Amino acid sequence: MRCSGALATGVVLAGLAFGAFATTALAQQIRGTPGAPDAVMTPNPFSLPAPTPPFAGLIMPNAADSQPAWPPQVMPPEGAPNVLVILTDDVGFGAPSTFGGVIPTPALDRVAAAGLRYTQFHTTALCSPTRAALLTGRNHHSVGAGVISELTTGYPGYNSIIPPETAHVAATLRQTGYATAWFGKNHNVPTWEASPAGPFTNWPTGQGYDYFYGFVGGDTSQWQPGNLFRNTTPIHPNVGAGPEWNLTTAMADDAIDHIRLITSVAPNRPWFIHYAPGGTHAPHHPTRAWAERFRGQFDAGWEVLHRRIFENQRRLGVIPANAQLPPLPDFIPRWESLTDNQRRLYARQMEIYAAYLAYTDEQIGRVIQAVEDAGQLDNTLIIYISGDNGGSAEGGPDGTVNEVAWFNGLLFSADQMMPYLDAWGTDQTYNHKAIGWTFALNSPYRWTKQIASHLGGTRNGMAISWPRRITDRGGIRHQFHHVIDVVPTILEATGIPAPAMVNGVAQRPIEGVSMAYTFDAANRDAPSRRRTQYFEIMGNRAIYHDGWMASTTPPVPPWDSQSPKPADVLNGYTWELYNLVEDPTQMNDLAAREPARLRMMQEIFLMEATRYQVLPLDNSTLTRLISVRPGPVAGRRQFTYTGPVSAIQGSAAPNLLNRSYRITAEIEVPQGGANGVLVTQGGRFAGYGFYLHQGRPVFTWNFLNTARHRWEAPTALPPGRHTVVFDWQMLPEGLPFGRGGTGTLTVNGTQVAQRALPNTLPFTVAWDETFDVGLDTGTSVDDRDYTSPNPFSGRIVRLTIDYGDSTITPAALRLLEEEMARRQRSVAPSTQRN
Repeated sequence: MRCSGALATGVVLAGLAFGAFATTALAQQIRGTPGAPDAVMTPNPFSLPAPTPPFAGLIMPNAADSQPAWPPQVMPPEGAPNVLVILTDDVGFGAPSTFGGVIPTPALDRVAAAGLRYTQFHTTALCSPTRAALLTGRNHHSVGAGVISELTTGYPGYNSIIPPETAHVAATLRQTGYATAWFGKNHNVPTWEASPAGPFTNWPTGQGYDYFYGFVGGDTSQWQPGNLFRNTTPIHPNVGAGPEWNLTTAMADDAIDHIRLITSVAPNRPWFIHYAPGGTHAPHHPTRAWAERFRGQFDAGWEVLHRRIFENQRRLGVIPANAQLPPLPDFIPRWESLTDNQRRLYARQMEIYAAYLAYTDEQIGRVIQAVEDAGQLDNTLIIYISGDNGGSAEGGPDGTVNEVAWFNGLLFSADQMMPYLDAWGTDQTYNHKAIGWTFALNSPYRWTKQIASHLGGTRNGMAISWPRRITDRGGIRHQFHHVIDVVPTILEATGIPAPAMVNGVAQRPIEGVSMAYTFDAANRDAPSRRRTQYFEIMGNRAIYHDGWMASTTPPVPPWDSQSPKPADVLNGYTWELYNLVEDPTQMNDLAAREPARLRMMQEIFLMEATRYQVLPLDNSTLTRLISVRPGPVAGRRQFTYTGPVSAIQGSAAPNLLNRSYRITAEIEVPQGGANGVLVTQGGRFAGYGFYLHQGRPVFTWNFLNTARHRWEAPTALPPGRHTVVFDWQMLPEGLPFGRGGTGTLTVNGTQVAQRALPNTLPFTVAWDETFDVGLDTGTSVDDRDYTSPNPFSGRIVRLTIDYGDSTITPAALRLLEEEMARRQRSVAPSTQRN
């Protein structure tokens, strides 16, 4: 039979397409009989996802004359290991027992004993940046994570958007056959996308993870998490679960169930799990049983703890033999100089912190045990990173009972916090410890979280085990490595090259180097394959190169948000220089002795900064915190809701701070009356609520759990339709942040309550609690009136929020910046040393 011209052309084109397709398919590795139900294919990782290989059977007009063939299942290379990447939060190098600390961390000890301890592993000094770098294998600025997601700006290195050109390692592993999952903290969703409305491209399920169970944001209450999700659906498993429920255990339970599921149903399919509990970021929320285990263990104070950790580290060999212990800085008071109340409070803060770290590690140990129980520990690569940065000093000199208060500029004295002593670590506190403990737990290194210039902010302990591959059990490795080196290590271990294309997008090169060369005992003293690494967070910066480190001197400590910083970030900082081989704890500044080397190091930093999108340098915090960002709020002055809506994160919700506003609720009250929440944001530690209590309309502002300002109607609403309005008018003059004003509550056009306030919340409500209409998914703004979720028992016809004028104008910001610059010029550059 002859073909017509058109048909012949089609056949030829089809043949050409098949030839190209077959060439691609031939690059795949197929194991088993092609077409058999149990055949598997390891795709060519050049371009993912892999195309389907050609049909291997035979198709004739009749099925009786044809031969079926199944497309092969996608699987990793034969023998590829499972991968479990564990990342804890805000843990100093010297906190866990594995690296000389006094807090028992048997799960981390177990991984180290079965494998290797790494003593010169580095993070970025801040959480969002470290996590983005960890999961992509690129420097944090390269993936838009130059700072935490709440401080993003519209520059490529700082916009919090991980670009498709730098795909998560999970995307590569999933498309080469791995089951992938993420448990715990996700601080890498752009804030304006962090709601159930999406978009979900930048959520774990959009970045290569089959399953996600965790919280979106920087931290959360472990007792009543308001920002917890399963995949992209908000969940509230604590509701009705009883007072002993705790997210740290619940998360481990969910991970264990997941491991049992995938290892039982598909035992031959490797899996990748990223496990990132909230511990030990504030708030420190261990269970009651754990909270009692450390009673009295820190009564001797932070100087004693500082020295004890250092002695342990020398004994364990996790610091160089020539390491010196820097003295605690002068701004930390000596323990014997403190009052009795201060010593009691600070000791309890440390007891609760120690309990939280030990409890977190215990739950991690349960997850590891589940892997062993499934018979898969031998071929599981476990990478346990103890902290995403150094210990946090954001609690300030005295610690805080309410971290939200600290971010609003309110500090509590020890005497003011003493009434909470017995409640410390419970759901009545959003607590953090005093900085004396943080500096001790970062031993033997100087400075803390946020300070990217010094090792106390960037050096974290890490242990790696893989029994089938690593035989130097209990070995110690001193090579200099960085968090971006984890992804290439995983890829080398799994036998999967980094893809050139993912989802049709050309990939930028991986910027890390594999650490797998250190696995063999023969290479325990091999030179580090990472010779250069830059560090930068909010202007504090450093450059490492071949054993030397140049570091800027921090102009202000991380707990000080008021003192000025150099306006010229590039040229206004003092630099220090250290030979880390001879001076591993940065004690001897050689900047004056070796100016030529310092200049060379500064030039290397600038080259790295240009290469990896670090510029423009920005040391601001306040102006970045209130920066206008994209998303559903941008450009709007009115927000309308026609029924219950919940779990909306702050950046996707109306912001009532520093502006006039009006909330109008059109509601229907049924026979018998109504109660419940109309709208709320925040909760026990800061926020507002508009609700019916005993049938009466109430509007409450919770000022940092220190005062509750209340407007209440005198009588209950009768059945029928009503319009209830809360109107807030700012004073015409005053400070731009937290300016006072007058609030008026009206019912059906009649004023029923009015009061003026001298000031308001300046910067933030409780960020872990969400904006809700028709119910409250977190804690109540006033526990005396209701407990959550307290759904509205009537009908919300329409709830409208109208914006008035904001006090945060470009002119106000310019005045603020000019004032900060004036204050900076009036003081000499800081030479305060840690």
